[in-house]
Amino acid sequence: MGLRSFRLQEDVVKMLSQLVDKAQRSGNWIANEALREYFSRRELEETRWQEAIKAFEGLKREKLADGKEILARMQGWFQEKKKQAYDWSHAAEPTTHLRTLWRRGTEFLGCEYAVLGGAMTWVSEHHLVAALSNAGAFGVIACGSMSPELLEKEIVETQRITAKPFGVNIIIMHPELDELIAVCRKQKISHIVLAGGIPKAKTVQSIKAFGAKVICFAPSVAIAKKLVKLGADALIIEGMEAGGHIGPVSTSVLAQEILPEIRTIPVFIAGGIGRGEAIAGYLEMGASGVQLGTRFVCASESIAHPKFKEMFIRSQARDAMPSVQVDRDFPVIAVRAIENKATEAFIRFQHEVIARYKKGEFGKKEAQLQIEHFWAGALKRAVIEGDIENGSVMAGQSVGMVTREEPVAAILAELIGQAQSYLTRHQHAA
Repeated sequence: MGLRSFRLQEDVVKMLSQLVDKAQRSGNWIANEALREYFSRRELEETRWQEAIKAFEGLKREKLADGKEILARMQGWFQEKKKQAYDWSHAAEPTTHLRTLWRRGTEFLGCEYAVLGGAMTWVSEHHLVAALSNAGAFGVIACGSMSPELLEKEIVETQRITAKPFGVNIIIMHPELDELIAVCRKQKISHIVLAGGIPKAKTVQSIKAFGAKVICFAPSVAIAKKLVKLGADALIIEGMEAGGHIGPVSTSVLAQEILPEIRTIPVFIAGGIGRGEAIAGYLEMGASGVQLGTRFVCASESIAHPKFKEMFIRSQARDAMPSVQVDRDFPVIAVRAIENKATEAFIRFQHEVIARYKKGEFGKKEAQLQIEHFWAGALKRAVIEGDIENGSVMAGQSVGMVTREEPVAAILAELIGQAQSYLTRHQHAA
C-alpha cells in the first residue's frame, strides 16, 4: 500500500468542500457517483474508493448537517489511513536475511514479497488481485470457467487499479484453453499458472513463445521432473491442507520429497500456511516462496460475502474437511471445505443415487454424473450470495488462523513480521 495513494486522496477533501456546499444548497447529499468519478479520474485503487465511500456513508447516517464538521471528520479519516499505510509499510520491510532467502522468488515474480495469492474462484478477482500486487505480493486471477471475453475484462479491470505485475490461473481442461491463452498474450500477462493436471508441451510452449512464465502444480517428484522437462519455469507444491481441490499428500511431506530434487527452477509451497514462521521454515528448506489463499479470503478488499467471511473467522482447522466418498465404485473428487448442511446432504444424496442405480433405475454413468453435478453452482452460492449452509465454503485448514477482517497490507505485514521474528530467534540460537 503506497503513500502516494493517500497523498492523492487528500485532494478529495477539496472536492468534498465544493460538493458539500452544492449538496446543502440543493438539499441533497453527496452522490456516490461523484466520488467514483473523482477516484476514477485520479486513477486511484478502487479499494481505496470503496473505503472512502464506506466512511462517507457512515457520516451520512449520522446526519451531520454542518459541512465543515463533515470535512473535519473526513480529514481525520484520511490522516488515520495515512498513518496505517506508514505503519504497515515499515512493519512489512523484509530484513536482509529474509530478502536473501526468497530473492529467487521475488526476482522470478517481479515483486517485493515472494507470496503468490492462491487463485480462488469468485474470490480472486480484480479487487483482491490488485490489492495483493499493490501491497508487494503477487496477485493471481482465478480464471475458472470464465469465457475469454470475461477473462479479458477481468484483466483490464485489474490493470486499471494496479501497475504492478500479476498472473492468471487457467485450468488446462477449459474448453477454450487456447483462446484464454490468446487473451493473456494480448494483454501482456507476465505469468500464467496452469492448473488441473499436466499440460501438453504445446500449451507450455505457446505461452513461453510470447515471453510469459509458466507455473505448474507438482503433486509428486516424478511429475515435478516431468514438468521441468516440459519447460515449466516454476512449480507450486500444494499439499492436502489446502482449500478446494486437493491431493492425498500433506504439504510438509511433498516439500521434503520435492525440494531436494528440484533445484533448477523456483519452487513455491502451498497448503495450510497461515503464519510467517511456516513461510520462513519452507524458505530455509529451499523453497523460493509460498502461495496463500485462505489467509486472504477475509481481506477487506475481498468481495466475498460478509456471511462467507464470518464463517471463516469462526471456524477452526478441523472444520475444513475433505468431501466424503461413500462408495469406491463412485469416485468423488476430494474438495476441502468447511462442513455445513450441504456436506451432510451430499452424503445422503450419494447413498440415494447409488441405491437407485442398484435398483436398475439408471446406469452407472448416469449415477456418476448425478453425484458430480451435486455441487454445480455451490461455490458461487456461498461466496457471492452468502448461502453458507447450502453452498460450498471451500477453505484450507489454515482457516483457524483467520481471526478478523483486515486489509491485505496488514495481513502481509503480520506474516512478514512473524517470519522475521522466527529467523531472528534461529540466528541468535545458532
